[in-house]
Amino acid sequence: MARSSEELQRDAFAIWQAGVDAVSSSNLVQKHVCIEDDRLIIGEASFNLNRIRKIAVVGAGKAGAGMAAGLESVLEKNLLAIEKLTGWINVPADCVTTTKKIHLHAARPAGINEPTQAGVEGTSRILEMVAGLTPADLCICLLSGGGSALLPAPVNGISLADKQAITRFLSGAGANIEELNTVRKQLSRIKGGQLSQTCRAGHLVTLIISDVLGDPLDIIASGPTILHPNSPHDALQVLKTFGAQHEVSCRTVFNFLQTTSDAPQTSNRVEARQEVMNFVIGNNATAVNAAGIEAIRRGYAPITSSSNTSEGPAEKIGQEIADWLIQHQSAMGPNCLISGGEPTVQLIEESKRGLGGRNQQLVLAAFEHLRNHSPAKDTSPDVKKRNKRFTLLSGGTDGEDGPTDAAGAWINETTQEKCLANELDPRYFLDHNDAYHFFERLRQLIKTGPTHTNVCDLRIVTLDHDAQATP
Repeated sequence: MARSSEELQRDAFAIWQAGVDAVSSSNLVQKHVCIEDDRLIIGEASFNLNRIRKIAVVGAGKAGAGMAAGLESVLEKNLLAIEKLTGWINVPADCVTTTKKIHLHAARPAGINEPTQAGVEGTSRILEMVAGLTPADLCICLLSGGGSALLPAPVNGISLADKQAITRFLSGAGANIEELNTVRKQLSRIKGGQLSQTCRAGHLVTLIISDVLGDPLDIIASGPTILHPNSPHDALQVLKTFGAQHEVSCRTVFNFLQTTSDAPQTSNRVEARQEVMNFVIGNNATAVNAAGIEAIRRGYAPITSSSNTSEGPAEKIGQEIADWLIQHQSAMGPNCLISGGEPTVQLIEESKRGLGGRNQQLVLAAFEHLRNHSPAKDTSPDVKKRNKRFTLLSGGTDGEDGPTDAAGAWINETTQEKCLANELDPRYFLDHNDAYHFFERLRQLIKTGPTHTNVCDLRIVTLDHDAQATP
């Protein structure tokens, strides 16, 4: 079935949106929490509400507002439950919404994914709250992507400015989330299981929307309820990998880790006093699977994949997607690619750097690769018969791509014409980490605002096979 450019674009966006909708934080919580008579059921755990003195909800993440809303929606159906409810969750400022019992705290500005003083203050409130609980209480922790930056609690000897500096340096150097959080856990009083150690409730249940490929519980939001196996030596190795010891702004953190790594390793950790349970209720695969179902419903034959390991540079992933498009434009078979993951971007020095995010960088790299390697330059009769209509998009499921107001970007077969008309050099924008301004000129940014979820990135390719094409 032939599809127009408009249909391919509309379908690609609808398929992407179906993936995002499938990981709606409110809906995910309501699927995994319910009340039957006077029993509160959370995942595989069940609690008698008559024996619970207080239900304290804490947590952090870009999905925090939606998760809080979903939990309140369940608990308000039971007067006993809603009366026992209290809570505090750190979220980005543009995610603060109206709630009944759970306080949403603006722990950082929108688009600034790094620790702030407001985050420190909010985290202190969380630690105070869980420390004041009793064995008769139930603590529910709601965690999602972005939780690490939203839960800053620097250890003695490390300032907030030190944490900001090391976060900026590692992010700019292309460190992945596992490497970032390995360092963060050694500089925090709440990460790496220390929330569970501080908590005095009889039961601690954590609901997790995963933004880390493979769902490693100790890495998601830096694992505040997971006693971690990492050491100062592991964090030090990450810093050495990226040359942080040569950066003046990172020297305090490097020296701190050097000192703690050299010191005799005597652990003052104790096992958590309460029953601790952790449930992953949504992840990248959830979104990819839902997008695949929507693609089939719209008449496509999709290929789907969700990476479970770090992917590497965004430019490399963009080129691989472009290669898939080139290969499948000229043959019958799959006409939709749906993939999920989270690549990295290595930033150039700040004085030369533009504006963008990993999704925008990926799409721009795909576009540049298509310009240089597309078989459209072939003038053979067989190639002339091929239909070149397509849409390729990539967007962060949280609606936030880097320090921008865009979730990502998209291209189709008309982008090259627009690029020439606007006299834009994609190579320049790619080399200067300035994909945002490239796509802004073409009006091909994806802007959704906060989605109140976060399960990494979702990429969609839709293409139209010519009726005369042969396998």
